[in-house]
Amino acid sequence: MEHITSLKNPKVAAWKALKDRKGRRESGCFLVEGRKMVEEALASAFDVETVLVQEGVSFPDGLTMPVYELPEHVLTAVCDTKTPQGIAAVVRMKEQSALGKHIVVLDGVQDPGNVGTIIRTADAAGLDGVLLSNQCADVFSPKVLRATMGSIFRMNLRTTDDLPGELTKLREKGYSILSSQLDGTPFYERQGVAERFALIIGNEGNGVSEQVQQTATHRVRLPMRGGAESLNAAIAAAIMMYDAVIFPRLDIDRTTTR
Repeated sequence: MEHITSLKNPKVAAWKALKDRKGRRESGCFLVEGRKMVEEALASAFDVETVLVQEGVSFPDGLTMPVYELPEHVLTAVCDTKTPQGIAAVVRMKEQSALGKHIVVLDGVQDPGNVGTIIRTADAAGLDGVLLSNQCADVFSPKVLRATMGSIFRMNLRTTDDLPGELTKLREKGYSILSSQLDGTPFYERQGVAERFALIIGNEGNGVSEQVQQTATHRVRLPMRGGAESLNAAIAAAIMMYDAVIFPRLDIDRTTTR
């Protein structure tokens, strides 16, 4: 284990750069903070390149990657949170080509909390993957990572600069493409949805873009029975993801769950 004490050390500068999207893209790595996230990373298929520990803080046994011990002020400078939990890790980015049969699609969802929460909820609901447009918040940013609570390491993820093209390919493979929008059919009245589906959640202010809407096989909405015009993107996504997985067809008795 190597001990680093200076903020001017080149390694420290490289780790600090991971706070920014540019630094992450140039290095191909991101930083996770806290014992839970580090343990999730170590248990996943992601490659953990380096573990950073604060002086006096214990760390998992049997690590084969480099471990660096840092004073509190250096680790704090590296981490995004003001009070890091004494351990962090540098992890190699990983995105999958195959996303699975149940996918949630994010079209320009820009709030990091929403992106991270949707990834976490997709994991909890049993979906297979998350497809994001490149206008979304960066999935490897600190705020998104914290909101996923480790689900980032269990979901198939891919970011694309051609979301309409990706959805067209899925449609050609037999996927139902469900676009959530205010003028759609009530979600609970959807008909003819295939076993494989992609559920699109749009931008917080503008909804699903027109180009992406054109790829849809179904346009759906959540009924608003009260006075609210709409729901937060992450809340709407959660309701529809759970319903789509638990009740994939309307001939299922909706008074019971499987």
